[in-house]
Amino acid sequence: MHSVMHRAREELVTSARVLVIDDDYYMRKVVRSLLLAVGIKTFHEAANGADGLEAICSWHPDIVLLDWEMPNMTGADFMRAVRLPGTFALPDVPVIMITGHVERDRVVQAIRLGVNEFLGKPVSARALHDRILSIRARPRAMVQIGDYYGPEPRKVMANGRNLANPLEPVWIV
Repeated sequence: MHSVMHRAREELVTSARVLVIDDDYYMRKVVRSLLLAVGIKTFHEAANGADGLEAICSWHPDIVLLDWEMPNMTGADFMRAVRLPGTFALPDVPVIMITGHVERDRVVQAIRLGVNEFLGKPVSARALHDRILSIRARPRAMVQIGDYYGPEPRKVMANGRNLANPLEPVWIV
């Protein structure tokens, strides 16, 4: 029984169609190696945000791996373009932000832009696998909260109590 469940969970990862958006060829090559290491064979690459937007519409990935720092269209600009229901064709596509900028304010900004998961560079195959599995095995509903459109925020709990004001969820990735 355990091995059947394990195989089913692994299939969620290995069957994912992943779009990698990064302006740095070397980083795309590293991410490609990580995807192959976790068993993902179906992926597409885009060297900038504009090509990434086109690839989402034409290729329909299950998950997008997005760099933050890119010329012309940053990861933040990309997220603003994607998370527009009624304007962008696939506003619900799950996004994992991969960046070397892991400062708290950058993480908070990424969450507020609607990313599903956040990974700091350097990225390990295990961390990437776990984030992809999390998105595929436990998808969060997309919600509109004021100007925010993205995955339903998680709440921080301790001993069954919400640590934040119950009317103001604490956002974590």
